[in-house]
Amino acid sequence: MDPGLIWVLAGLILLGAELALPGIFLLWVGLAAIGTGLFVLLVAPLFWETAIAFLVFLVAGIAVAVRLKRTPHARPNLNTPDAGLVGRHGVLVAAEGPQQRVRVGDSDWPARLTRHAAAQPGEAVRVEAVDGTTLVVRPLTP
Repeated sequence: MDPGLIWVLAGLILLGAELALPGIFLLWVGLAAIGTGLFVLLVAPLFWETAIAFLVFLVAGIAVAVRLKRTPHARPNLNTPDAGLVGRHGVLVAAEGPQQRVRVGDSDWPARLTRHAAAQPGEAVRVEAVDGTTLVVRPLTP
C-alpha cells in the first residue's frame, strides 16, 4: 500500500477516534496526518522530509487552535437571567420575606427598586437592569 494512503487512513482513524473520545487533541493529529498523506502522495519525499511535514502540519493546526481559543466570543444570551428581561414590564408582588419580588411574564424574580423609588405590591414596574438574579426595577407611575 502507498505510504501516502497509509497516512491518510491513519488520519481518518484518528478523526474517528476523536468522535468516540472527544477532547480536541486527536483532531489536530488526525488533520496533520491527512495533510502529511496528501503531501506524500504529491511529492514522494524522503522519510525525514515526511516527518518534518507532519510536525509542520501539527504545529500549524495547534497554532490555529490557540488563535481560535484567544478570540473573544460574544456572550450568549441563552439561559441567562438577563436574557430579554431588561425593558420588560412586570408587577410588584407581595414580599414573602425581607426581599421584594416582581412577576415578569410567568416567573417571579427577586427585585430591588431603583434609588429614590417607592412602590407597593400590585403596582406596575419596568425592569431597568439585572444584578445577578435580582431585577432592578422602577415604578411605571411617577
